[in-house]
Parts: sequence; structure tokens; C-alpha cells
Amino acid sequence: MANQAKANPWIAPIAPNPHAGMRLFCFPYAGAGAVIFKDWHKSFPREIEVCPVQLPGRGGRLRERPFTQIKPLVAAAAEALRPLFDKPFAFFGHSMGALISYELAQVLREQGSGTPLTLFVGAHSAPHLRNREAITYNLPDNEFLAELRRLKGTPQEVLGHPELMELMAPLLRADFEVCETYPVSTAPPLESTIIAFGGVGDVEVPREKMEAWRQHTTGRFALHMLAGDHFFIQTSQTDIIRIVVGEMRALMMSGKA
Repeated sequence: MANQAKANPWIAPIAPNPHAGMRLFCFPYAGAGAVIFKDWHKSFPREIEVCPVQLPGRGGRLRERPFTQIKPLVAAAAEALRPLFDKPFAFFGHSMGALISYELAQVLREQGSGTPLTLFVGAHSAPHLRNREAITYNLPDNEFLAELRRLKGTPQEVLGHPELMELMAPLLRADFEVCETYPVSTAPPLESTIIAFGGVGDVEVPREKMEAWRQHTTGRFALHMLAGDHFFIQTSQTDIIRIVVGEMRALMMSGKA
């Protein structure tokens, strides 16, 4: 895995874990990179290998043009990550990452490449729900900055630094376009277990929109509402990891992984 990761720009550099029996691919929220998962492996047992996914336009791929549409993004991810699906695997995605995880699972099923045993999704409405929020990715700079402040997902030191914002704005706009132009899913349910996470204070994606993920699996579904707003991945990280580890260990003990 270590050699594969070095040769694969879609996976952030990670410590080798040859004893792992399962892999967890982690997809970030809009504007973020694999760095948000950099310490996750420290909290996982040796039998689970954490693979933080690095999308174009961030981290070591800063010079690459970020995708603005979900379909080509997922097609490229499927092609690049396919060699790493040689062990049982699961996906974790927060906000935009949840959408990418779901669409990637659908593409893998269509291609006959196998699907994740479990889909861990957080802070994004179920894929069949139409986005009724205002389009923001193409707002004038001052209005776009105000929207970023409202969402509270971009650090204040970045928002208040014109040079950093000049660097970050194209990536944020691209990621917002991915989400805001997403064509609602009419695909049949997956067989993968879906474990959903919501923030009790998330006004963008309330409980009922997370509960609606139930429609996208023929298998088991569970919803966990955690402390925090839309970015509860930061405030409730310990709880998220505990639940994910528990679910993946249960799969291994059952012999399904």
C-alpha cells in the first residue's frame, strides 16, 4: 500500500499498514483537502487502513485544476483508486465528500468493480433531494466572501487574508459548483450499509434530510446526530471515529470483510 500510495496522487502520504484487512477512503468537504484526516490513522486499529483522498486543486495537487462537475470528478476517482479496491473497503465523506462517496459507489457498481461494504456519510442531504438553496458559486467576490463567513467553514485567518483568499477562492467556487449543480439521483438503492451523521445544530442539513439517506440502501441504515453545526466533523471527531471503528470491526468479526 505504501508504494501504491506514493505513486497515486489521489491518496495523501500515509504510514504503511500491510496488516490491514480493510481500507477506509475518506473524502473531504468543500474547500478542504486530505489534511483534515491526517491524524485519523492514530485512532484506528492496525486491521483498518485509513486512506485520505486528495482531490485535485489542494495539497500536493494545488497546481491541478479542480473539478466543477460531479460526474467527471467521480469517473477520474474511480479510475485512479481502482487498484486500491483489492481489499474490502468503506467510504467516509463529509458534506461534498458524502456526495462524492455516494456517486463513486454507484459508478463502481455500474462498472462491476465491487462496492463499499459501508458508506459513512455526513452533513449532506440525501441524493434524491433537490437542492433548494441559492446558487452561490458564481457570486461576485464580496458576496461570495460574505457567504463563506456565514457558513463558518473557512478559517478566519484565510477570510481576512486577501492573498490567501485569492489562492483559495477558485477552489472553493469549483467545489461549491460541484455541489450546487448536482443532478438529483434517481439510481436504485445500494446494497452497502449506510451510516449517516448529522449535526444537531446544522441548519443547512437538518435531521430529516439526513434521515432520507435511508432510501438509498437495501441494507442496514443508521443515523447518529452529533454535537455541533455543519462542521461537526471538527467538534465531534472522536465520536465519529468511535462509531466508524465499531462498524468496521463488526464487519470483520462477522466475516463480511
